[in-house]
Amino acid sequence: MKVRDVLEREAMSESNHRQIAEALLRELSDRGQIVEGGWRAYELLSGLTDASEVQRTECRKAWFLGAQHLFASVLGMLSPDAEPTELDLERMDKLDAELRQFLATLEKP
Repeated sequence: MKVRDVLEREAMSESNHRQIAEALLRELSDRGQIVEGGWRAYELLSGLTDASEVQRTECRKAWFLGAQHLFASVLGMLSPDAEPTELDLERMDKLDAELRQFLATLEKP
């Protein structure tokens, strides 16, 4: 299921929207693409699809850098005695990998 297909369905009720958004979030987090999925939804809903390539690139960069900051902040403030599940750890690892992969694209050769 594509993000665009999910977001463009106008006939759904608010509870259906919430259920689809939650299912999409789980699917994207399981695939290690939660930030990319959020970016695609933002790009579509904000009208950036009509913007220049430079503007889309810079906005995507800001999106991912904001996600990286939030992720690092969350990790830094977690309680050391909390017990995450294996699935929680796997999803967090995938989010970390996705953000590190993006940061690597910003490094100068």
